[in-house]
Amino acid sequence: MLIQGDASALEWRCASFLSQDEVASKEIWNDVDQHSDNQNRFGLPSRLIAKTFVFRLIYGGSAYSYANDPNFAEVSKSEKFWDKVIEEFYLKYKGLHRWHIKLMQEATSTRKVCLPTGRIYEFEPTIRNGQKVFPRTTILNYPVQGLGADLMTIARVSLFNRMKGKFTDAKLVNTVHDSIIIDCDDKHTDELSQMMLDVFEDVPKNFQKLFGVEFNLPMKAEVQIGNNWKGMEVWS
Repeated sequence: MLIQGDASALEWRCASFLSQDEVASKEIWNDVDQHSDNQNRFGLPSRLIAKTFVFRLIYGGSAYSYANDPNFAEVSKSEKFWDKVIEEFYLKYKGLHRWHIKLMQEATSTRKVCLPTGRIYEFEPTIRNGQKVFPRTTILNYPVQGLGADLMTIARVSLFNRMKGKFTDAKLVNTVHDSIIIDCDDKHTDELSQMMLDVFEDVPKNFQKLFGVEFNLPMKAEVQIGNNWKGMEVWS
């Protein structure tokens, strides 16, 4: 039996934590479905497209990128329209906007960005038309992806330690970005599925133990089970 644990809204939680955006944090604590909210607010064709919208924006996506993406064409091909959408998004999530500005200032003045986990990213500008240009999308992307990787490592190591010596016929077989996968005997499905949920919920506590910084957001996961990766169903 395969058990898969998917971290819920990992990148949005990371961006919300790093920016300490009050609105985003409140929504996460209250289990607001931010993607469905954005889908309704901006007339996006699906929740999946709404997820793409947020991920692109927190990584520095421009009005041009939305206006020229076929997935967003039925909403509008106008850059002015998407400029207004981005402005409205930033007006709601002011902390995220301030953090984006701070990141760019930090990267351009010191040529590096530091994370609470000790990760350090260094950036070099390129010369374009005689001007130094720093890679904005990369600068906004790396901290979120790096923190996400650290949170998943905490969950993965915690799960491995809890399984070790107790489930001799179960193996932690794979991790894919925000997912952890176990292969186990059917008789352990429920116990290991609950364990998967527990290790994600314990990530904030373990984060503080490791780095001495409070992770002031909850972590959650969706657990699925199945005999193969194609036939996974939500465990409850």
